[in-house]
Amino acid sequence: MDLKTFIRDVPNFPIEGVIFKDITPLLCDPAAFDHAVASLEAYCRTRRPDVVVAIEARGYILAAPLALRLGAAFVPARKPGKLPWKTIREEYQLEYGVAALEMHEDAIAPGQRVVIVDDVIATGGTLRATRRLVERLGGEVVGMACLVELAFLNGRQALDGVELHAVLTY
Repeated sequence: MDLKTFIRDVPNFPIEGVIFKDITPLLCDPAAFDHAVASLEAYCRTRRPDVVVAIEARGYILAAPLALRLGAAFVPARKPGKLPWKTIREEYQLEYGVAALEMHEDAIAPGQRVVIVDDVIATGGTLRATRRLVERLGGEVVGMACLVELAFLNGRQALDGVELHAVLTY
């Protein structure tokens, strides 16, 4: 199945000059959605994770069914102020601004094997910040997976050698 036919380009979103890769058409097609999650699962299963960490917000959509398929825990990395318990925080640079993510301080036990999942990797800042959160809690990041990689932004270089699997590359 050619999943690229389900990805819509949205020019000038969220700011002028950015072409946003919209995955909602893929999510609206059950067969394409299932194929996307299965493609992520094939990679992540080889990493033998205890935990799937998902990045807010579209990463949740892919990672929740993935975690169930893998029999792994699901841990959200959220925007500041959204989690109800004690958190740790990590700031990072986006291609169009500065942001931060938080995780519960008890979300990951030391030594747990973790895969990090998001919808898109652009410059790699979000994945790198999430990796730092996981490692601060004692988790071992054994891989990262995304539906879409914007290779022209060289985000892989920001991952410091952690293996990245992308289902689609632009």
